[in-house]
Amino acid sequence: MIPSDIIAKKRNGYELSSNDLSWFIKKYLEEYISEAQMSALLMAIYFNGMTEKELVTLVREMINSGQVINFKKSSIYIADKHSTGGVGDKTSILLAPIMAAAGIRIPMIAGRSLEYTGGTIDKLEAIPGINVTPSLNKFKSWVENIGCAIISQSKDICPADNKIYALRNQTATVPSIPIICSSIMSKKIAEGIMGLVMDIKVGNGAFIKTKNDAFKLSHLLEKVAISYGLKIDIVYSDMNQPLGRYAGLGCEIKEAIDCLKGNGSRDLMDNTFELCSCLLIQAGKAKDKQESKEIFDKIIETGKAFEFFQKMIFNQNGCLKQFEKNIIPKFEKIIRSHKDGTIIFMDTEKIGWSLIELGCGNKKKLDKLDNTAGIEFFVKPGDIIKKGSPIYRVFNTNSKKLDSTSELLLDTIRVNK
Repeated sequence: MIPSDIIAKKRNGYELSSNDLSWFIKKYLEEYISEAQMSALLMAIYFNGMTEKELVTLVREMINSGQVINFKKSSIYIADKHSTGGVGDKTSILLAPIMAAAGIRIPMIAGRSLEYTGGTIDKLEAIPGINVTPSLNKFKSWVENIGCAIISQSKDICPADNKIYALRNQTATVPSIPIICSSIMSKKIAEGIMGLVMDIKVGNGAFIKTKNDAFKLSHLLEKVAISYGLKIDIVYSDMNQPLGRYAGLGCEIKEAIDCLKGNGSRDLMDNTFELCSCLLIQAGKAKDKQESKEIFDKIIETGKAFEFFQKMIFNQNGCLKQFEKNIIPKFEKIIRSHKDGTIIFMDTEKIGWSLIELGCGNKKKLDKLDNTAGIEFFVKPGDIIKKGSPIYRVFNTNSKKLDSTSELLLDTIRVNK
């Protein structure tokens, strides 16, 4: 087979045969096919999409490229949650310990930042000593012992996706709906789970900008889930504004801890509950949303949520005692409103890119992240604001990056008198 012929076929809008696509993925892993050739295929898929047959082949090849986790047979429900990515989204860090406290096992394989959206693993690494790259046996034992663990994508699980994941970030192909679907579902199926809840973020701060595209993605996700016998629920959530009070690295972990202790912002807690409720009903722990709410609230109020979070972090060698000292920023600046009025729009994507500039994500492959960096949000769309009132507090350990980020943030809100 000739790689350029396969690329040309996809570029010209034809369906790739299972043999063509399987061969291309295998040869890419063997480094027979170059990064440039895979980039070209990704771009062809970005513009032309994939048929359901191509998608099923791609998911299968990603799963078969590595190991699949098999948990011991038991009556305990094993599930996971995945988000399509947003600004200030730390729901994974809340959901895992809450669900473990409810008696559901959560073996979560999470990602790093993609483009302007934050990565759960990057945020967790603000905790000193935390191990997010254990062996699969160690990962399994953590989940079986306390009920949850959050790790980075392993070289043993879906290595084909792992390699393509990094390339998507460099080639502006992240928003491709079939590639998003294959990346999510291959990892989740390889985790050995029984059920999944998907949080599809929709809005100007999400990769999925419209409801129409969100429905297209949900259709593909459901098709793949059904073909593998996986229960799936899909939640659509708003990403026309950042989620919660903070976005960044260490500050999001601190906010997650506040939430687990019962001091969370309404939008963040509502989103987390919607996702937890789906899993509680899937697992037969609750018959409806009302019963789910009672279970959810009790886990927070009794302190079990934070207790399971502490267990998870301790299990993964993280040190919470040192954490807050390590995320104190050297510099900060308040961004203020230039006029009175009602906030009618937030450019959430631009806020996301501002976070990258601040030090919360990679501009280049080897960039060192700044765990102290982040933004605090004082207002959201619909709020009334006065001239001179604070909009954002921006903080990090690099004054030059702080100044350039502050410039970027000046025009990220629209105020209507």
